[in-house]
Amino acid sequence: MREKTFSLSRRLILSLSILLVLFWALATALAIHAMREEFDDVFDSALQETTERLVPLVVNDLYHRDANAEPVILQDIPPGDDDGQLGYQVRDASGRVLLHSSYAPATAFSAPLKPGFWSDEHYRFFTAATVSGSLFVQVADSLDHRAEANRGGALSLILPVLLLLPLGMLAILWVVRRAMAPVERLVGAIAQRDGSNLSEIRLSDLPRELAPIPASINRLLERLHGALLAERDLAANSAHELRTPVAGALAQTELLVSELAGTPAQARAGQVLKGLRRLSVMLEKLLQLARAEAGIGMADQPIDLGGLFDLVLADFRRSNSTFDVTVERGASGVPIMRSIDPDAFGIVFKNLLENALRYSLPNHPVSVALSADGCVSVSNVTHPLAEPDVDMLRQRFRRGTSSAPGSGLGLAIVDQLMLQMGGRLLLKTHSGADGVTLFEATLDFSAR
Repeated sequence: MREKTFSLSRRLILSLSILLVLFWALATALAIHAMREEFDDVFDSALQETTERLVPLVVNDLYHRDANAEPVILQDIPPGDDDGQLGYQVRDASGRVLLHSSYAPATAFSAPLKPGFWSDEHYRFFTAATVSGSLFVQVADSLDHRAEANRGGALSLILPVLLLLPLGMLAILWVVRRAMAPVERLVGAIAQRDGSNLSEIRLSDLPRELAPIPASINRLLERLHGALLAERDLAANSAHELRTPVAGALAQTELLVSELAGTPAQARAGQVLKGLRRLSVMLEKLLQLARAEAGIGMADQPIDLGGLFDLVLADFRRSNSTFDVTVERGASGVPIMRSIDPDAFGIVFKNLLENALRYSLPNHPVSVALSADGCVSVSNVTHPLAEPDVDMLRQRFRRGTSSAPGSGLGLAIVDQLMLQMGGRLLLKTHSGADGVTLFEATLDFSAR
């Protein structure tokens, strides 16, 4: 099961953005709370000052009026620009309303006749008494007025935050991406290293925290390259050194078989010859595998795939006179240019032809086709495979149920070289028109 992965930069951006929003929200809430307390202090101070200024004015006005059973309505005497939000009453010690402003009711306020502040659900009151304590002036300030001021102040804090938060998130995005750029370059450089690319990682602008990583990877790549080179050299040198003695043993064994014709020992000599031929084939495949692991697939200059196709096919026909093949060539005369190594293509195409010749059923021709989009396919009639997954044949030393001699390396070599040439090896089986099983191998260069 494939493990789920996540983006470090995306997680950082998301986490920092959430923290930024939370801190801004907390700071705004604290600022609004502090502002509300300051507004209450300012309004209370203004309310107290207004009441204390009204006391001598309304009391003087009251003493110059005749006694009246009904309360007197006076126009407001605004000490400042209060927009009519303040209302006041003058009450005697019994609580009767003697004077009231046009913004205050004729009935007595609910506030008690006690100097100081008092509040109900709708108003904030301040009560001031005269020196004799016989008259009380009460001024009421609407709490809705205060709530409106608090809302205005809160909006003045929230709206700039709502505008600055997106800018802050964009700044976080820019900073994180800028900080993560060296990491992404390092990841990209490491991702490009594989079995065919063990070159040194050279990144000069890495931060101090990342600088040891490429140095350690370069040392590891150097040791790995040396180990692979030693392994390839051993396989190639061993195969090359063994080719001459094996060829000599083959020649001597063939002479021995002919000399032992008609004797009981001929059969055993034939088995030795068969084993030597298989060993010769194995040595040839080991040499091809060593070349494949050396990374010979890519080429700097493009070459015509159609010309290589015709050349390899003609050479194989000359070497195998009994090879029965039908050729289908699309877009004849139109060059199919691909940046591939001619030797690598010759190895992969020849391996497919050898497999088709070796494992094809008798009296059934091998079909070879070249399409205009750069796909080379080789198909042959074969026995039904025991395993439905034909991709297992691309593994080393994996063979089907056929008893025909083979090394088990041909398709593995083809698969490795195709990856180096930027193509794909496609394997499949399907039923033919007469019910036979067709095995088809395709060299797909269409993506190049």
